[in-house]
Amino acid sequence: MRIKADTGRCIGAGQCVLTAPAVFDHDDDGIVVLLTADPGDESAAQARYAVTLCPSRALSVSRE
Repeated sequence: MRIKADTGRCIGAGQCVLTAPAVFDHDDDGIVVLLTADPGDESAAQARYAVTLCPSRALSVSRE
């Protein structure tokens, strides 16, 4: 599983950070920062859920 973040599309809602803080953070402007593109088993479910919560669809998940 690979997580991708489109920082140009991010609106800074912060749902990803609240849902999966081991995978996502935000910069000083509130834009998503990807802490890991390949979350381990312990964070994978939270990361997938965070992708579904993103209101701007700036996050995506793919199998790799």
